[in-house]
Amino acid sequence: MSHIAGLRNSAMNTAVIVAALGYFVDIYDLILFSVVRVPSLTSLGLSPEQITSQGLFLLNMQMAGTLIGGLFWGILGDKKGRISTLFGSILLYSIANTLNAFVVSVDQYAILRFIAGIGLAGELGVGITLVAEVLPKDQRGYGTMIVAGIGVTGALLANVVAKLDWRTAYVVGGIMGLALLLLRIKVVESSMFSDVKKSDHKKGSVIQLLTTPHLLKRFILCILIGMPTWFVVGILVTLAPEFAKTHGLNGITGGDAIAFCYAGLAIGDFLSGWLSQVYKSRRKVMLQFLTFNACCFIGYLTIPFSSAMMMYWWIFILGISVGFWAIFVTIAAEQFGTNLRATVATTVPNIARGSLNIISVAFAGLIPIIGMQYAALCVGLACTAIAILSVLPLEETFGKDMNYVEVA
Repeated sequence: MSHIAGLRNSAMNTAVIVAALGYFVDIYDLILFSVVRVPSLTSLGLSPEQITSQGLFLLNMQMAGTLIGGLFWGILGDKKGRISTLFGSILLYSIANTLNAFVVSVDQYAILRFIAGIGLAGELGVGITLVAEVLPKDQRGYGTMIVAGIGVTGALLANVVAKLDWRTAYVVGGIMGLALLLLRIKVVESSMFSDVKKSDHKKGSVIQLLTTPHLLKRFILCILIGMPTWFVVGILVTLAPEFAKTHGLNGITGGDAIAFCYAGLAIGDFLSGWLSQVYKSRRKVMLQFLTFNACCFIGYLTIPFSSAMMMYWWIFILGISVGFWAIFVTIAAEQFGTNLRATVATTVPNIARGSLNIISVAFAGLIPIIGMQYAALCVGLACTAIAILSVLPLEETFGKDMNYVEVA
């Protein structure tokens, strides 16, 4: 009996480690374009004005890919299996990543960023789904904590490697992804999915998700919880050089700001996952982190910074405050049955990422009226309020039995 338990625990550990490394490579590539945007487009012969406009175009292409990929891989994960979906996801973005190193035009770049975005979308949601289904119900928080905590450090590596050469950085990402395929050979499929696969229940049905009121409500609430993360990363951190000027500071770079933020995110993900196990509650931790985040971004926007390093350290604290990404995706996975779990867990984080488009439009619209700092403050408070109001109606899912299916 102990031998069987040992084998089972070994399989679980393998699933967690491989999912964590998959998310590490995912974040590496997701952040890499933001880091190499200027040097890569400069080497392609674009002017400073074109770098801004074409850079935004390429970023939108990548985000469009993640939105489509989130839906595609999620449905595939519920219909065909978690393992095969993870294989397809990482293979696609590894190839796209490698080919990014050889682009000679913006059009080529755009196509490959779109394809890479599709591939990137499958890693986190399907990985969290697999980990949540193979771990004991009272240990799921530890597994997803490790996945997200290790995964977000991929941004740190992206910032380091990108300083060498942008083309090399893309090749490194592609090689890491292909190497990960070899590790995934040892990962076994979720027994929960295997049981559901043999049944006649609908699997990965978007129509069922969108036309069943109680399922749709849960789905929307899960998405809204993630908005503050992308407000911080997409507005406060990405535009750190511009916010620094409002403090009279120079020398703040986007790449270093992202590195400090994601270093904090890694710590926050470990902390939030651990606290959810200690409190035996996902909701309580989410509410505490959302409150902490509000205090942090208010300070970021109102406290006068005396040096660039002081601002970087505040960005690091901001990162910790939005380090609830692991809990956020875990909540989404735990809210739904096995036949819809991968679809939801994959689409929710990618739609939450897409909310940055709405956030940025609101932010840009307020700037001419009340200025950059107060515009960010208003949008941030709105995002936090929406997230808190979305957490409150959701059921507590810590220790919830996930071996069930959704019916219309």
